[in-house]
Amino acid sequence: MGTVTYEYIRKNDDIITYIKKADAALEAIGFTEHSFAHVEKVASNASWLLENLGYSERECELAKIAGFMHDIGNIINRIDHAQSGAAMAFRLLDRMDMPADEIATVVSAIGNHDESTAQPINPVSAALIIADKCDVRRSRVRNTDFIKFDIHDRVNYAVEKAELLLNDEKTALTLEIVIDTEISSVLEYFEIFLQRMLLCKRAAGFFNLAFKMKVNGTSVL
Repeated sequence: MGTVTYEYIRKNDDIITYIKKADAALEAIGFTEHSFAHVEKVASNASWLLENLGYSERECELAKIAGFMHDIGNIINRIDHAQSGAAMAFRLLDRMDMPADEIATVVSAIGNHDESTAQPINPVSAALIIADKCDVRRSRVRNTDFIKFDIHDRVNYAVEKAELLLNDEKTALTLEIVIDTEISSVLEYFEIFLQRMLLCKRAAGFFNLAFKMKVNGTSVL
């Protein structure tokens, strides 16, 4: 058994293909971008959170690996994509001779990231949930015709900035977002993302962190 690194995962031709094909499948049914911009941002933020909370370098790397691979199950179907993605990740990582305990950490995180079934069962899964659900940004919108925007397009396009911040005392994690309210209201944001934000609150609680939100400088959660 050897050490499977994040850089190796990022350059693996099979995984790259699955990410591309999964994103194409989502594009075909009208979903926002789930390609490399998304998975690399999720990988980075999940690792950042664990690093700043004092977790080991290897745990941070496992979070990056889980973040990069977390959406490959969309190639099978959007429904239950977390579970199918976990099964795919198991096969891929097992063939790379990753140790069983590390595979277990990665696949359990992937299998628990979708809001319909998600549970923060370990540090990597909790970090993945937060990093994934907080990736909201204008550049994820594929639709170029503003007139044909649905509420998902409108809400994502309205977000001009989104940033995760950990306070100095490491007691609170805050998602600060800037929304153009001429494009979408704050109420519409919560209409789409309330369940995700409540899931982030639960995942932050795994680390004994309060989860807070500021929208246009005002605390809303």
